[in-house]
Amino acid sequence: MNFEQIYFPNPNFLNRYISPEKLFSYLQNNLSGYIQEIGRSYLDKPIYQLSIGTGTIKVLAWSQMHGNESNATHAMLDLLETLDKAPEMKEDLFSKIRLDFIFMLNPDGSEKWTRLNAADIDLNRDFHNESSTEIKYLKKAAASNTYDYALNLHEQRTIFTTDGIHPATLSFLAPSENIERTVTENRKKCMAVIGQIYDHLKELIPNQIGRYSDEFYPTSTGDNFIKAGMPTILFEGGHFAGDYPRKGTRKYYTVALYYALKAISELNSDIEGWEKYLEIPENQETHYDIIYRNVRLNTDHECILDVAVQYREVIEEGKDEISFVPFVMEVGDVKKRRGWIEIDCTGKKFVAPTKYPKLDAVAEFTIED
Repeated sequence: MNFEQIYFPNPNFLNRYISPEKLFSYLQNNLSGYIQEIGRSYLDKPIYQLSIGTGTIKVLAWSQMHGNESNATHAMLDLLETLDKAPEMKEDLFSKIRLDFIFMLNPDGSEKWTRLNAADIDLNRDFHNESSTEIKYLKKAAASNTYDYALNLHEQRTIFTTDGIHPATLSFLAPSENIERTVTENRKKCMAVIGQIYDHLKELIPNQIGRYSDEFYPTSTGDNFIKAGMPTILFEGGHFAGDYPRKGTRKYYTVALYYALKAISELNSDIEGWEKYLEIPENQETHYDIIYRNVRLNTDHECILDVAVQYREVIEEGKDEISFVPFVMEVGDVKKRRGWIEIDCTGKKFVAPTKYPKLDAVAEFTIED
């Protein structure tokens, strides 16, 4: 039986937005025997680590380092929900590995649905400065044990594709340890795991699995963990055609998480098959959410151009729901980009509060026949 055939989303968390308080309550009521508080956020919210498994292969993973990236939190909740319905698969996996999973490393940012924490710090660029409270707890957790692997779980924007046509629904990376991007043994360990994930998923979501840029970032978490000797795999959940709430991405993120842990349990630091990683196409930055083509502006002189729009996710005040607000990103000749939706405005009227669309402003215009 394949994991994807029995996948079952946790029914308590169906929305993209996850309230920290709701998560904390769920963990305390349903997984109290597996969790411990490992620290407090800038605004004094708890940070929980779940520990499961009796195996000798040790894995550290964390979700929502960026508060507005909830897919990994969903994936872990869904993984546990699904495996509860398949006890033999669960026993097989967790008899070989021990997983320490830090839920919602950035609960303050998660509550406000922002990338940064409450002190406006990007945790993923704070490895050396340690200006944030939260990064200290992650580093302390990493130093508390000798981990064989780490999983650095993120999401990426809808702008990325694998080939200029298909969305990069999932992307993976074996991070570089230096500017030269040397393919070290630890990188090969990560590549071998990613290669197995790719083998399992490439038929399920063909042409939708990408390889994230391996440019070395001196201040980022994953690059520094692998540089220090801990093989670290980056996950990036991305777009799925027409699925802005990312429910489809959530499913395959969960499937990828399962097969990552299964590959780790089987490889046990072996690098067999690492070359398959190189078959995965690199991410390309090719798309906007919407491009209005051949827009005729309401000006005194004839001006025909393209208008590119990108959605931003905004939490509705008092609600646990995300709104998708369109912002103008580019105006002019946008021939080098495509839109997930393209609207030909030839012969149509551009109606807007201003004559010229303002960049980085809400797209308040309409197109009329």
